[in-house]
Amino acid sequence: MKLRLCAGALLLCVFGIAAAAEQVERSEVLTMGAKAGFQEARYADDGSVRVHFEFNDRGRGPKLDSEFRVAADGSVESIANKGNDYFKGPVDETFKRDGSSFTWKNASENETRTSEQPSFYLSLNGTPEEYVLLARALLKAPQQKLLILPAGEARIEKLTELRVKGKPGAKKVTLYAVHGLDLTPSFVWLDDQQRFFANYSSWSSLVREGYADALPTLAKTQDAQEKQQAQQRARDFTEILEKPLAIRNVRAFDPSTGVATDDAVVVIDKGRIVASGKAADVAVPADADVLDGGGKFLMPGLWDMHAHFFGQADGVLDIAGGVTTVRDLANNPPVLAERIAAIEANRDIGPRIIKAGIIDGPGPFAGPTKALADNEADAQRIVDDYAASGHEQIKIYSSIKVELMPAIARMAHAKGLRVSGHVPAYMTARQFVENGADEIQHANMLMLNFLFDKVQDTRTPARFTAIGEYGAGIDLGSPAVRDFVALLKQKNIVLDPTLSTFEDMFLGRPGLPGPGFAAIMTRLPLTWQRNIRSGSGGLPIKPGQEAAYRDGYQRMVDFVGLLHRSGVRIVAGTDGSGGLQIPRELELYVAAGIAPKDALRTATYDAAVVTKRDKEYGRIAPGYVADLILVDGDPTLNMADIRKVRTVIRGDRRYDSAKLFGAIGIAPAP
Repeated sequence: MKLRLCAGALLLCVFGIAAAAEQVERSEVLTMGAKAGFQEARYADDGSVRVHFEFNDRGRGPKLDSEFRVAADGSVESIANKGNDYFKGPVDETFKRDGSSFTWKNASENETRTSEQPSFYLSLNGTPEEYVLLARALLKAPQQKLLILPAGEARIEKLTELRVKGKPGAKKVTLYAVHGLDLTPSFVWLDDQQRFFANYSSWSSLVREGYADALPTLAKTQDAQEKQQAQQRARDFTEILEKPLAIRNVRAFDPSTGVATDDAVVVIDKGRIVASGKAADVAVPADADVLDGGGKFLMPGLWDMHAHFFGQADGVLDIAGGVTTVRDLANNPPVLAERIAAIEANRDIGPRIIKAGIIDGPGPFAGPTKALADNEADAQRIVDDYAASGHEQIKIYSSIKVELMPAIARMAHAKGLRVSGHVPAYMTARQFVENGADEIQHANMLMLNFLFDKVQDTRTPARFTAIGEYGAGIDLGSPAVRDFVALLKQKNIVLDPTLSTFEDMFLGRPGLPGPGFAAIMTRLPLTWQRNIRSGSGGLPIKPGQEAAYRDGYQRMVDFVGLLHRSGVRIVAGTDGSGGLQIPRELELYVAAGIAPKDALRTATYDAAVVTKRDKEYGRIAPGYVADLILVDGDPTLNMADIRKVRTVIRGDRRYDSAKLFGAIGIAPAP
């Protein structure tokens, strides 16, 4: 009988075998600088790796235990993942390699595949440490490339080295870029033993314990790499319009009137429209370049009124999809300001960005922000800071105290800022509106107004599950609903429904994907296709509740249609992958009974009205900013055609949509 060390305690080993020595590495999740979770990885000298990972994101977040068996060549022979995913759904996933045979099983997949080529299986719901194992396997692989199972290919590139300091001592760390997993390279920092050191983003980071103070140094180095890539994309894909441009032979659509003019000509110069109308009525300057529209549909650029602009591909994705303006509803303010400056200076590709600042209350369900207010003094300081830094709107979040909300509205209005947001916990949407809100984000927040007897603490995923469980029971013809809709209209309240971000959340099931990305799935990178096909990422719906969740979601869609017909202003926002997702958002408005012309208006002229830019944006008319998209089809008849953007003009810049999509690994629209 021998002694062995297990999980930090000396235990008797009744099997008479000493356990392999372990190296323990602990890292912490930091969201906007606040601790939100951790990862602990235990590497044994027999090739086994045990990992625990968890983090809290407003009551959501995974909690996973993973076990790996790693071969001498760095390949993974087996994986076992157990726990819960981001929305608390159960995770039970296994993988095993036997020679050239690879077998895996999870809630969505059950496959066996043979491959003679070097391959690496990526879990559907894995821990961050798995990507470290991938990086190490790539570094040992021929040409530093591997096939990814079930789909895709990855390669690794060493970028730079640094020496950083932390409480445990100084370390040499290396930044690697892994290509092929996402639209842009995925970055990871490894130490000199090729063990995990950090995964940095301006929003949320994972870093080895004791080295949080090194994150600004890592950020500066990584940001420099990302800026270099962005500048190269801008050089490669931006055409500056140095002369007037006449766009001829188009159907020019003005969303403010709903009228499309056949055989139209639109002339732009120095970023603005200088003439538009029937070809016979428009004089084209002699020195103008000419773009033959081939009879296509010309309209103002789209707006995404619910964006969080922090991904490196976001700008390219938006412009490629015809989104020329976004409203950012929560971000890291200095990082966003720097990104805006780069875009406007043509050092990056992206839309015009309107800034709204989030404010939340402290606590276990606080949103990912440093702008936390527990009293009026805190709130006043935060509102003043946002106003001084060019933010135009305050977005109130779910943990704000009910009694503090009216004060925040008064403060914001005194500074000329709009007020919107989630309805705070323990407050109804009616109370939110009566106490000064101008706008509400997310259609579920309006539905919850009629479920206050079922759920009041909406800081958690209960704000979603309550719609699935009880939403279908809301009678849209009831006096309570009619009275509430009348209040919204009377006070000119705006709704940003984000129906598309809820669709797969409510309708997707493991192995049964929702319809949200069905129209574009085959255009996406293989790793994205796998995640979509899996149906993962939805709410954890109990057996027998599928119909209730489907009907609850449909009632939410129907409610948006009712609001529009009742005269409540709707603006289109995605809270997701803007340039890819805004077409689906508009399709859902049409499904709600909104005429296609009116749906297009929500993403153009009406968005400009809400942001007080309707004298310069959202129309095709002389004097307006030349943010235009050329569409191969007619979305006033078939909204699906809005995906067929061919050319995008953002003021004095011109882009080829297909080339932009290709630059981030997405096939162009057919």
